[in-house]
Amino acid sequence: MAKIKVLHIIKSLGRGGAEMLLPETLKLHNMEKFDFHYIYFLPWKDQMESAIKDAGGKVTCLEAKDNIRLLSQYKKIIAYCKAHKIDLIHCHLPWAGFVGRLVHKKTGIPVLYTEHNMQERYHIATKTINKFTFNSQSLAFGVSQDVTNSINKNIQPKIPVKTLLNGVNTESFQSTGISEIRKELGIPKDAIVLGNVAVFRFQKRLVEWLRVINKIRDQHSNIYGIIVGAGPLEEEIKKEWKDLSLEKVVFFPGLQTDVKPYFEAMDIFMMSSSFEGLPIALLEAMSMECAVVSTDAGGIKEVIRDKQDGLIVPVGHWIELADKVEILINKPEELSSLKLAARKRAVDSFSLQRMVEELEAYYMDMSEEVMK
Repeated sequence: MAKIKVLHIIKSLGRGGAEMLLPETLKLHNMEKFDFHYIYFLPWKDQMESAIKDAGGKVTCLEAKDNIRLLSQYKKIIAYCKAHKIDLIHCHLPWAGFVGRLVHKKTGIPVLYTEHNMQERYHIATKTINKFTFNSQSLAFGVSQDVTNSINKNIQPKIPVKTLLNGVNTESFQSTGISEIRKELGIPKDAIVLGNVAVFRFQKRLVEWLRVINKIRDQHSNIYGIIVGAGPLEEEIKKEWKDLSLEKVVFFPGLQTDVKPYFEAMDIFMMSSSFEGLPIALLEAMSMECAVVSTDAGGIKEVIRDKQDGLIVPVGHWIELADKVEILINKPEELSSLKLAARKRAVDSFSLQRMVEELEAYYMDMSEEVMK
């Protein structure tokens, strides 16, 4: 039987949650049944390209400096599909989805679309185009039930929308109990380290994150922080960092292709987000035995059961994160318990293997429909 050829389309291959899933899922896919191709558009955001190639994927960049130029690449995508006999297209996030739907209308190639965010959070133009074009594809996935509900409420689609929960490679993301990063950064062995891995955008509320750690340090000087990532609000975030005199307390290692060593350095993964889909970094941190203290934004509340898998507070009460962290500082046995509980939750309910098996079943079904 010939392999099913799947083309993933995504705007960039930078270090975002959706982008990082691509090489991780590829490592687990059945390469005897599937052949995977990838097209992206922003050449300066290519951090995941080598990881995809190393895992056996074929990657092409069709350079587009803005969203209009991205849409104009649909003819090249059609030519690519014909040249490589692509059977299915899988798009991620709105602008890749828009161009994929154009290709679907012109060629009839089945298009699957993964939505990673809530419709309410998109710019009015993005939201309008999404609603207008949504039915010009075959099937859509929401990465959490919250995301699926948002699609159904705001778009009322005629095509099927399924919830396909994000997953983490729990075999790969496994703690060794040894942290070289702590040594490199000069963090004391007995310190409690809070961490986050994020794109520096408004939704992550990293200015507020810094205020939380500053509040905790009023009572506990042995608290340190690590925020891995970069993004448009970096200047604003680092200004707050300096204003709070946290330069020797919170460390910014920048964008990292391999985040596992940084999770290894963290005791607590703290999120202050105002909204989320289902964050990959959260699942990775849990798999690496980081205790979770977070707001209940979006899909986070589908992952973390309060006081069972971690500690959560309402989105609007982010300052209460400090109180939750303080509980774990004062009760080391509870901190240890939540570290193990986080790992168990990731393994039991959010393994990437489960996600890949579900995804492959959808690919097979869609391929069989086309052949009928």
